Amino acid sequence: MIARGFLALAVLGLAGCAMQMERDDRPWRVASEATIGGFAFPESVGCDRSEGVLYVSQFGGTQPKPAEKDGLGFISKVAPDGRILEAKAFPDTMNKPKGIWVDRGRLWVTDIDGVWIFDTRSKKGRKLVIPGVQFANDPAVARGVLYVSDNRSDQLFKVEPADFLDASVQPKITVAVSKTGIVPNGLWPARDGSLLMAGGSPGPDKLYGIHALGPDGQVKAYSQAIGQLDGVYELRDGSGLLVTDWKAGTLSKWSPAGGMEPLAKDFKGPADFCVLGATVYVPDLVKGEMRIVRLGK
Repeated sequence: MIARGFLALAVLGLAGCAMQMERDDRPWRVASEATIGGFAFPESVGCDRSEGVLYVSQFGGTQPKPAEKDGLGFISKVAPDGRILEAKAFPDTMNKPKGIWVDRGRLWVTDIDGVWIFDTRSKKGRKLVIPGVQFANDPAVARGVLYVSDNRSDQLFKVEPADFLDASVQPKITVAVSKTGIVPNGLWPARDGSLLMAGGSPGPDKLYGIHALGPDGQVKAYSQAIGQLDGVYELRDGSGLLVTDWKAGTLSKWSPAGGMEPLAKDFKGPADFCVLGATVYVPDLVKGEMRIVRLGK
């Protein structure tokens, strides 16, 4: 009797595990939205998952001027509900800080001609100038390597090692992708080991797509030309990607089967976003806002 009961419980447990592992194919939708104003041309939101906080890069000033070296840029530390925790989280003078990547107490942020690295606790920082870069846009770290996109020169740079905070470290800088027409903007390390590159440059009506840089150094098309893309993120359920599109003014889900499916609309400048759980934090550079978009099914 006891054995049969144990067996029945075991079978029920396995059935429960199978149900939890079953893929949820229901479409993603916006469960709620909130808009936080008062930012000075925010270009990127970086999620610090270990600390549960956000970092928002801002151009500062009264006009965007994304390529001007005016010393007005800064990064704010922000709570997940949008409250400003530290208006200027790091003491170093920055110009136009853009893409942010946060991992294990380190924060990388691009700034026109190079990339900064900061210790989020001590606030110690160091800037690395990247030879040949024209408009350092988005950073991403994968397997100890830092990648930096440049959508104006149509190049992707590699910095090894990614952690060059210590002045004694002299990182190696190489070009990973150059002049291919990809125009890499947003970057994301995919689960399959490739680096996703969302192509985009706001301006004319030309559309760009998503490409993947494989571990072997080969670049493959991931999508057709679908927009003027900025941020990109791989959904954890494997159903597709989240992307921001300047042309459409949207945060959308993209998948090979469904194409572009708009989720949140009416952005003027949807830039580089980040995700905590099921919540997406999207900066609107033009409006000076951060949109908090909670997704559900």
